[in-house]
Amino acid sequence: MICKDCGKEIGHEQHAASTESLGVALCERHTKLIKKIILNNSTPIEAVHLFYALKEAGAHPMLEWWDGKKSVDLAISRVKLNIEIDKDYNTITHEQAISDLEEAMHSFKNGFTTIRIPHLAIKYYLEDTVQNILGIIEGLKANIKVI
Repeated sequence: MICKDCGKEIGHEQHAASTESLGVALCERHTKLIKKIILNNSTPIEAVHLFYALKEAGAHPMLEWWDGKKSVDLAISRVKLNIEIDKDYNTITHEQAISDLEEAMHSFKNGFTTIRIPHLAIKYYLEDTVQNILGIIEGLKANIKVI
């Protein structure tokens, strides 16, 4: 068993502990780092799962990336893609909806594309979600080359 972040060999106990708490096999160092990120930013666990799935797919994501105004759950900086995980998308208020729209506008003005993904898509359809994000990345790469 190896750490999904650094590739270091990990023991059975560490594998079980990180998988149970985070859903990802990580060494002790990376388990502590991810838990600190979650604690400091209220990062959804689905963002961690998506981060490692995208990393495994070769997308080079960044977890809790500062966009100049706020921290976004995930970012693919090479194509200026911000990814937010919606935890409570079915209970959104009209104030939150307009706030989300304003944030998207600011991102667009700065050349970034922001997508919001329901946490259930990651929880139940992680591979499909990754494939769709990879498709978005490819589309954004093509648009960057055109410009």
